[in-house]
Amino acid sequence: MVPFAGWEMPVEYTGITVEHMAVRTRAGVFDVSHMGEIEVAGKNALAAVQRIACSDPAALQVGQAQYAGLLTPEGTFLDDMVVYRIAPTHFMLVVNASNVAKDYAWIAAEVRAAGEAAAVDASSRYALIALQGPASPGVLQPLTGVDLAQIRSYWFAHGEVAGARAMISRTGYTGEDGFEIFVPPNTAERVWEAILESGRAVDLLPTGLGARDTLRLEASMRLYGNDIDESTTVLEAGLGWMIGWTNERFVGRARLLRQRDEGVSRKLVGFEMVDRGIARHGYPVVREDRPVGVVTSGTQTPYLKKAIGMAYVPAEATRPGTDITIDVRGRAVRARVVPMPFYKRGRDVVPG
Repeated sequence: MVPFAGWEMPVEYTGITVEHMAVRTRAGVFDVSHMGEIEVAGKNALAAVQRIACSDPAALQVGQAQYAGLLTPEGTFLDDMVVYRIAPTHFMLVVNASNVAKDYAWIAAEVRAAGEAAAVDASSRYALIALQGPASPGVLQPLTGVDLAQIRSYWFAHGEVAGARAMISRTGYTGEDGFEIFVPPNTAERVWEAILESGRAVDLLPTGLGARDTLRLEASMRLYGNDIDESTTVLEAGLGWMIGWTNERFVGRARLLRQRDEGVSRKLVGFEMVDRGIARHGYPVVREDRPVGVVTSGTQTPYLKKAIGMAYVPAEATRPGTDITIDVRGRAVRARVVPMPFYKRGRDVVPG
């Protein structure tokens, strides 16, 4: 257990590697109740959320969600989040635990400016349990009357799980199929235990932060504070697909339009190590003994059995197949730029 953003969080239960493999091949369950939930509701809620999210919230149907950025005027990340449309004039924004206070202050100011809408930090109203892995639907279905087959990726439904009022979202942070289940905190233990019991037949494992990080890295999902922050723009982070250009309201749009037209001088890429070594967060990417970029995430992954990572590099070094050099504790080590994601569900990947 480790302290994180005011919470005591599990790094591992039985081991990072076995937990990672359980999620990739069967199922794992995570307690991610530390995530923040900010609700925005009222007549002008949509206009407010269009300012707040760089996606296109107007395109969301009730029961649908979008991945989005909460941006500065410079097009950089205050945070990344998932936007849920609960009702025509009611939205929920799920943000990172370490940013809840900062995000809420920013969001509340934007909502006040929109008028006839209100923002509420509703984090204390929710516990959040993530059930991830190919066996997840079979584990969860006996516990709910909701037809899980009818919930598409990035959609959600309301119902009960193990007798607890719940919002069931087909989302996650692992690259696998699965669900994130929002329940009242006083029912969380009951729901957790019911999932563990239902998952016994497939050898489901409780899973900690360590495997959550290796899983999301294999799936090339960005981590706020490592891969994206207030110094990195959406386009530099390779996340231009999340931008709703038809949404003319969002903060940072003008800067991103200029960057789209002019191009970026650096970009986040995926790499595999060619030489022996593991590149970690903060290691320099060097050229002629001079730093030209930085590794943002890196590890030896349990499923792919490769040393991989992500790094910001100059624009001319972003093409897949390009060799880069990383300073690994004073040693120049070769790596190669590769397409992302490293792992994609449904692709024929055979663990080495």
